[in-house]
Amino acid sequence: MFRRIIRKRRSAPTLAGITLEEELALIRVELMYGLRVNREAYLRRKVDERNEMATRMREREPAEMLADLRGSLERAVRPTVVDLHSRRQARTSQDPEPA
Repeated sequence: MFRRIIRKRRSAPTLAGITLEEELALIRVELMYGLRVNREAYLRRKVDERNEMATRMREREPAEMLADLRGSLERAVRPTVVDLHSRRQARTSQDPEPA
């Protein structure tokens, strides 16, 4: 069924086409939520986002962009430090002794 849908889809503009993964994700959204996704609006949005990103990249220095990315990654992923040695000691003291 998916192959038939993918074969029937209209050709996308060459600058911003819908990839196979994106098409499958859009189909999944349509099937799961009963929505109809407008492919042309999706492509326009994708082109707009690409243009906005290109504009941002032209206006800034690479080091500044890297610092921003590093900061956003650090805020998104809080590293968890686990002391394996103390966890092993705690586990062995909690295990019941064999009789």
